[in-house]
Amino acid sequence: MKVSAKAEYACLALLALARQAPESPPMRIREISEEFEIPERYLVQILLRLKGAGLVTSRRGASGGYHLARPAAAISMAQILEAIDGPDLSARASGLASRPGAAILDPVWDEVRGAERTVLERTTLAQLADRASPHDWSI
Repeated sequence: MKVSAKAEYACLALLALARQAPESPPMRIREISEEFEIPERYLVQILLRLKGAGLVTSRRGASGGYHLARPAAAISMAQILEAIDGPDLSARASGLASRPGAAILDPVWDEVRGAERTVLERTTLAQLADRASPHDWSI
């Protein structure tokens, strides 16, 4: 599975927003940019796409920034990738399609794409944020 740099940056930006408490002030582009070393101009384009897809909301002004548009548990990795790279997450160029007998492999590739899709649909931003957060363990 190939994931574009833009899609990976989108996931990281949303992860930063997911780790914020809902009552926190909006997160600024500069904060996200510095945390994940994403060029600010590139991040602006990504956040505009995410806003258009209904995944983030923004507030303008001195106290402006971004919040998730809905709970992190309601945002799947599939939705993020679709917002950035389009709806066909499973498109793959095989390179073997023109070779005789290559069609025998098509069912295997279809199964692999289905498995990828399932993982992306069931993995939520909240799950990723939970994995990224340090846990306090006491004995």
